[in-house]
Amino acid sequence: MSLSQLADRPAAPVEQPDHNNPRPGRAAMRRARARKTSLAARYVGYVGYFVGAGLISGAVVHHPLDPARYTRIAAYGVLVFLAATVLNEFFLARDKPGLPRMLLVIGASLLLSFGIGMLSGGLQHFEDFPARGAVLVPLGITVSFLAYVVKDAETSWRRIFSPVGLAVLLTALISFAGLRYVAAGMSEQAEGGGHSHGGAEEREEELPHEPAPTTGTAQPEAGPTNGDAADEPANDDGGGHAH
Repeated sequence: MSLSQLADRPAAPVEQPDHNNPRPGRAAMRRARARKTSLAARYVGYVGYFVGAGLISGAVVHHPLDPARYTRIAAYGVLVFLAATVLNEFFLARDKPGLPRMLLVIGASLLLSFGIGMLSGGLQHFEDFPARGAVLVPLGITVSFLAYVVKDAETSWRRIFSPVGLAVLLTALISFAGLRYVAAGMSEQAEGGGHSHGGAEEREEELPHEPAPTTGTAQPEAGPTNGDAADEPANDDGGGHAH
C-alpha cells in the first residue's frame, strides 16, 4: 500500500467516554460495599442518640424522687450517648478528626445530651413537676444550642453571638417567664382546690351527729313515785281489815 493510499484511509474512530453511564472505579465500589456493610453500625449509632437522650431526660426530671437510682440511669444514658457519638463521628465518618477535635466533640456531645434531656424531660413531665420543668426547658434550649454549635465542624463558635444565638436566648428567656407563670398558677390552683371545694358542707358531714339536748318544755310522762307506790299497799291492807 502506497503512502497516498495510507493518507486517504479514514482514521479509526476514537471511543469517547460515556458521561451518562460512567464505570465506577475500584475506590467507589469499595465505598459502596462499605456503606452497605455499615448499615447495622449506622442504625445502632442513630438509635443510640435517642436512647441516651431519653435515659438522661428521665433521670434529670425524676432525680429528686430517688437520687441514687436516677443518678445511675443518667450515667447509663451518658455512656450510651457518648458511644453513639464515637461510632458516628469517628468510625463511620469519612474524615477522621485529630485528638484535640475528638476531645472537643466528645465534651460537646456530653453537653448536648444533657441539653436535649433537660428540654425533652421538662416538657414531658411539666404537669408533674411544674416548678422544675419551668427551669429545665429554657436551660435545655440554651445548653443544647451551645453544645451543638461547638460540636458542629462546619460552624464557627462565633455563631453563638450571631442573630441566631440572640433568637435562641430570647426564646429561652420568654419560655422561662411563661412557664414560671403557668407553674405558679398550677400551684395556686392545687393549694386552693384542697380547701375551698365545699369546705363547710364537708365539715358538717364529717362531724358525728349528736342527739338533740332535752329541754324543760318536753318532759317524758312521769311514772308513779315512791310515795304513791308506798301508799297503794297500805290502802290494800286497810281494805283487807275492813272485810
